[in-house]
Amino acid sequence: MKPQHIAPFFATLQAANPHPVTELAYTSVFELLTAVLLSAQATDVGVNKATRRLFAQASTPQAILNLGLEDLEAQIKTIGLYHSKAKHLLATCRILVEQHAGRVPRTREALEALPGVGRKTANVVLNVAFGEPTMAVDTHIFRLGNRTGLAPGKTPLAVEMGLLRRIPPQYLVGAHHWLILHGRYVCQARKPLCGQCQVAAYCSYKAKTTR
Repeated sequence: MKPQHIAPFFATLQAANPHPVTELAYTSVFELLTAVLLSAQATDVGVNKATRRLFAQASTPQAILNLGLEDLEAQIKTIGLYHSKAKHLLATCRILVEQHAGRVPRTREALEALPGVGRKTANVVLNVAFGEPTMAVDTHIFRLGNRTGLAPGKTPLAVEMGLLRRIPPQYLVGAHHWLILHGRYVCQARKPLCGQCQVAAYCSYKAKTTR
């Protein structure tokens, strides 16, 4: 993607969705962290169904610990990899209670020290909960970074670094949401809906397919 196309690319996405938000349901920073931790290899719809049940019974680190492993697994068993996710969530809750007074920390280092929390999850929490200009590269953003020519890279970290360098500062906080939603509903993996794409004029992939 040409440098002069990047700002209008994001300006167009912003105009269509001025206040983008995650599709994960949450009412606190801890609920957000829990939902993101559970979302690996699962859809937001599936996670929301499970967390709706879970948060009705336990919505704080201590309450999750009080559930115990067996009851926690029963609440999230509809989500893939629920055995390992339940263990990670319990271990994370224990650290939050013992080391952070039950609060979710605001630094990358402390977030990534939590079991089951990697760079992508930390980036989501820092961006969504705390308004930090981070870029959580999931499969959608990785695909868009390469397909559109916005930030080509062979690894998620390479795409993340490229996006942080190329996206104008005024769009960085919302860019994570705009790109995920665009990848989920328009620039889909198997068959991108280029005919419905509002930013096709700025996209390297669209330019290649129309030559």
